[in-house]
Amino acid sequence: MSDAFVPVAALADLAPGEAIGIVAGGVEIALVRDEDGGVHALEDICSHEEIALSDGDVEGCTLECWKHGSQFDLVTGRPLQLPAVLPVRVFPVRIDESSGEILVDPTAAPAT
Repeated sequence: MSDAFVPVAALADLAPGEAIGIVAGGVEIALVRDEDGGVHALEDICSHEEIALSDGDVEGCTLECWKHGSQFDLVTGRPLQLPAVLPVRVFPVRIDESSGEILVDPTAAPAT
């Protein structure tokens, strides 16, 4: 268990199908709850253009950039829809069941 995990939000404050922008460890992160309730953390900058992904739409297990329609897989960070061709970083997420807090490890390696 890594001690790099930091609390970033309460699970109750993130509705299914919602994305919010947070900063953890100096890194801008899109915190996303998919429509099935799973929580994901991705780099909050579209790899196509410097646009906050947290302002985009959650559909299934994807996050769509609002400006040009690039879609990113919430699990892998890989682009699923042009014009983006490069992935975004994904960050490990844990839920503290006792407190209901979402914890993110902002030290994850860059996307490849």
